[in-house]
Amino acid sequence: MQLSCRLTTTLIRRPLPKLSASIIGITRPYKLKTDSRHLLRRELSTSSTTKSSGYSSFDEPHPSLFSTAALSSATVDSKDIDAQLRQDIRVMGSLLGTIIKEHDGHEIYSKVEDMRALAKSWRELGAGRVAETKVQAEETLQSLADYAAKFPDRDLFLVSRAFTHFLALANAAEACHRTRRLRDSDQDGNNSGALHAKPDSCRGVLPELLKQGHDVDDIYQALCSQVTELVLTAHPTEVNRRTILDKKRRIQDILMMADANRYSRQASQFETDELNKSMYREISSIWLSDEVSRIKPTPEVEAEKGTLFVDSVLWKTVPSFLRKLDTTMKEFLGKGLPFDAAPIRFASWMGGDRDGNPNVKPHTTRLVCLKNRAKAATLFKEDLVVLEKELSIIVASPELRAVVGNAREPYRALLKPMIARMQRTIGWAEAYINASTAGGEAMNPEEIYLIKQEFMDELLLMHCSLCETGNQIVADGLLTDIIRKVASFGLTLIPLDIRQESDKHEEAVDAITRFLGLGSYSQWDEATKISWLTTQIASKRPLLRPGIWREHPELFSETVVDVLETFGIIAEMYEDSLGAYVISQATSASDVLAVLLLQLDAGVKKPLRVAPLFETLDDLNGASRTMKTLFQLPVYMGIINGKQEVMIGYSDSAKDAGRLAAVWAQFETQEKLAQVGRDHSVDITFFHGKGGTVGRGGNPQTFKAIVAHPPKTINGKFRVTEQGEMITQNFGYRDRAERSMDIYTAAVLAEKLMDRPKPSKEWRDLMHTISTVSCDGYRQIVRKDSRFVPYFRSATPELELSSLNIGSRPAKRKPGGGVESLRAIPWNFAWTQTRLNLPSWLGVGEAFQSVLSSDKSPLLKEMYRDWSTFRTTVDLVEMVLSKSEPAIAKHYDDMLVTDTLAQELGSEVRQLHTATEDTILKLTGHGTLGENNNILRRALAVRNPYVDCLNILQVETLKRIRKDSEGEASKDLIDALLTTITGIANGMGNTG
Repeated sequence: MQLSCRLTTTLIRRPLPKLSASIIGITRPYKLKTDSRHLLRRELSTSSTTKSSGYSSFDEPHPSLFSTAALSSATVDSKDIDAQLRQDIRVMGSLLGTIIKEHDGHEIYSKVEDMRALAKSWRELGAGRVAETKVQAEETLQSLADYAAKFPDRDLFLVSRAFTHFLALANAAEACHRTRRLRDSDQDGNNSGALHAKPDSCRGVLPELLKQGHDVDDIYQALCSQVTELVLTAHPTEVNRRTILDKKRRIQDILMMADANRYSRQASQFETDELNKSMYREISSIWLSDEVSRIKPTPEVEAEKGTLFVDSVLWKTVPSFLRKLDTTMKEFLGKGLPFDAAPIRFASWMGGDRDGNPNVKPHTTRLVCLKNRAKAATLFKEDLVVLEKELSIIVASPELRAVVGNAREPYRALLKPMIARMQRTIGWAEAYINASTAGGEAMNPEEIYLIKQEFMDELLLMHCSLCETGNQIVADGLLTDIIRKVASFGLTLIPLDIRQESDKHEEAVDAITRFLGLGSYSQWDEATKISWLTTQIASKRPLLRPGIWREHPELFSETVVDVLETFGIIAEMYEDSLGAYVISQATSASDVLAVLLLQLDAGVKKPLRVAPLFETLDDLNGASRTMKTLFQLPVYMGIINGKQEVMIGYSDSAKDAGRLAAVWAQFETQEKLAQVGRDHSVDITFFHGKGGTVGRGGNPQTFKAIVAHPPKTINGKFRVTEQGEMITQNFGYRDRAERSMDIYTAAVLAEKLMDRPKPSKEWRDLMHTISTVSCDGYRQIVRKDSRFVPYFRSATPELELSSLNIGSRPAKRKPGGGVESLRAIPWNFAWTQTRLNLPSWLGVGEAFQSVLSSDKSPLLKEMYRDWSTFRTTVDLVEMVLSKSEPAIAKHYDDMLVTDTLAQELGSEVRQLHTATEDTILKLTGHGTLGENNNILRRALAVRNPYVDCLNILQVETLKRIRKDSEGEASKDLIDALLTTITGIANGMGNTG
């Protein structure tokens, strides 16, 4: 306690003790190999210049968030827009360095600095990419590896933690800086609007559409009717513990409060001291916490953690964004957003996605749905209580008086029973949750809220009454926010999708037909399956008595029972609890009909919309044929009511065929499906299954990604997955969540109304050519080369990723399978860790080079210049290549790959990487990778030396773990591995 008090009271008020080393300049001798001493002397000689220009410091003499250096720098040089960012990182790095020394000693701190110094020197020598210094760079990297090899297991863990936490703090500072720059840009541009005046904001798109000549009413109708539904998934890509994420959120809050104090220039010394102390406390708490997830989460826990974002961030941010959108619409269109419009909605797979996850049971889905209802009721009750305190107004409309009579305070008279009913709703949901069976306590539906419209009608009654009695401003306050929450969240907070593999449904139907004495459904051809399924759907006769499957275990396996009882749960759920039923690995019309029949047979009164997920290249190419078959069936058309959802799989198609071939297949598939829909008068909504990495369809530039879709395919209805670390990055903080919602809304509107060039026949023909060449090049290595699987398994931490307790789902759909059974997430995750990022570029360079060396070269460059969809794809590949590091990947190979043939393949793959870099530069005309992305280049300059160190530490850790494969690795080694995985993911900005 005394030590803590001393630190928190003296850190801010006096300079820190002189540290033995600085993360900018080295001030002490090193006990390293002789051949690396010249590198350290070089650090000494350059310390005077780098001290003022470096981005980070573990030895800042005055670690205060309110240093005048940053503001002075910004004043002297108006172009230095990142001065405060550097100051924030220096301060937090300095505090972290002090904390490390206080709790783990100078030796650990010194090892951190030694490694950072060598990594920085390696970067200055060109990281093996400059021919003149390549040998020296290789020696430096080897010195770094040799140094780490001498660490005890415990030190591997502690040093890894230092770099990992520094990168996390840098992430927090950069996130705060993005908000800061948005605010500054608004001030620079004299923007007085509610939303940021950016090209990818609604405040940027609306005036642009008017400038292009679009009719005001057309824009208004498009914006009021469009819906973007963001589906939160529990895919295991968030490597940070929730506890650590919460602490990082508080750090960002402190940075934002410090900004507010700096700009106001009215904060007292006490207030600034308190913020400095708060920052120290949070960083100290992070260092002294266990950041490793020790227990694999259950699906229920995953779902509960997922809804924390809704509770803590989105519940307030959604109405705030809609209020600003309403103001922006009034500014440019002359009329605001209707109450029932919900341009942004959220859904979830957490607790409903059972694809390859045997841990998601029928009761899991029931439990999660009930918890979501209980949480929604709790949040609404809290809002109603506040509203009741506000609405003491005594004047009311005749319509409201007809309901509440002559009550002195009519609004409170209506709100009191509403609050009581919401409380009963909470009690009802909790009774079901706590019951050992599904029964719970029976309750009259009229006593609780189950139907959204009933609640909405009561709220609208109050709103109309207030407006009619001259209280428009009061009506447009909290009451309007609650109405918009009902429109956006409903009474279920976040509805669940159900997802299951197509072969599980086939197995269930096969058991039914065999039980009924009709033979084996699985042995029937497609035409016979369709004929029988449509007949049963039309007949509406039950096929099975509920529960009979439990009486015949010889015919109904546990898998089949699980499937059938899941449909039973669907039948139990109340209105809006569930969304779509997604069929993964869908290949045929019978896959869709089987799910529809199983719903009807289970007694589902209003069947969930059935969304086939087309994932592989063959599935994508056959998707239009499958849907055309369905749309030609009268019984099917009679049920879907002219609406169909289709999910496009980005992850598995890229894993199957490579990035370039998958992108073109996805583009053409959407075009063909949209045309099939128009031909049969069916409105198709595309559900885009994307991940965080480029290899899984991700794109950090959301606006460009959306408008790069084929024209006339989104049409104001956009569904997309947000998962893992991307949920945290996009929606983990209020300002970022609001900005993300603004970008999505603006992009969907722009995609519908803005004119975009369609690819010409020449462009399409060339895309077919390069797609084929790219796919062949990708599959030649990944599928056909016998050396690949041994190389992949030894050169990456793929086998060790299962140790990460970051998801309830197994890494493979089928145990014991090869790369083809590996999920797309660990597939991309593993390559991201080694910095090779193979799935995002393999095959691309070969395809482009085949054209650039031909007479079609001018046409390919024309496509890059004039076709935004193609340019977006190429720029993403360039971004990935700029984040890749072949020399680091080579170190993994040198240290971990023992098979000679596998080593040869690794060398060939790195050569392909280099060739791809050259080809991309030739196509884009750029001199260096990422030269048109200054933000990325600055971020990499900060992060690379720290990520480099983590890669070296990870390789050493993997080497020791694998060396002792017969025994059990020490806890320190396991923790070191998990920490490096987290740190590299933080440094690279994504995982899977």
